[in-house]
Amino acid sequence: MNLRTTLPALLIAVAAVAACAAPETIKADPGDAVSLENFTAFRDPVGDWALAGTVALNKDDPARLEWTEGTGAAVNGPKGKTAHLVTKAEFRDVELHIEFMMARGSNSGVYFQGRYEIQVFDSWGVEKPQYGDCGGIYRRWHSEPGLDESQRGYEGTPPRVNAARRPGEWQSFDAVFRAPRFDAAGKKTANARFVKVTHNGVVIHENVEVTGPTRAALFDDEKPLGPLMLQGDHGPVAYRNLSVRPVELP
Repeated sequence: MNLRTTLPALLIAVAAVAACAAPETIKADPGDAVSLENFTAFRDPVGDWALAGTVALNKDDPARLEWTEGTGAAVNGPKGKTAHLVTKAEFRDVELHIEFMMARGSNSGVYFQGRYEIQVFDSWGVEKPQYGDCGGIYRRWHSEPGLDESQRGYEGTPPRVNAARRPGEWQSFDAVFRAPRFDAAGKKTANARFVKVTHNGVVIHENVEVTGPTRAALFDDEKPLGPLMLQGDHGPVAYRNLSVRPVELP
């Protein structure tokens, strides 16, 4: 990820407009911000992702998004299905802040190190959220042949509560992520762990370990470092105000 040394003025303006309704978030330094004035922070291809000034539900079809030209936000194109956004930079332990908007019934995900997903989903009104609802740590998957479908999915952690807002409203995640640890020989000595995840100001996870990459991860293996990935092929979604702060966790 190409972390900039100054926070783009447009990002500041967007954040200021939303401040009255936004939850308390990680206070990122300017150098933590990932510019959405262009896509230079991300690997090619970026597919149909488009830069936007404002984003809203489509007036005629709430299962779609509409937007105005500008910068400060990224929308995954008119079809709502395109390539993933994957940062050029790779990270170990991080504090992350990101804001997102879903169309009705839509689906995306934020993958730490390209491997461990916090689900982004239209879960408005869900009374008993599961691992596949918004804020869930998605399940892992046995892909080897010969298994019944009921045997393939395992693990996965639902959010403590459903903090999701209505489709068309901006939402936020704040997360502290501890990368897996390896010894000098490359053997894993500690699992990846979500130290804390907050959804719209509500704590939904604390100290949840993930034993390996979740389903649809960018990689099947585990490494000390990895990029951030924003899933782009599961439905209309927009992201803004993305910051990633590298930290050193014990």
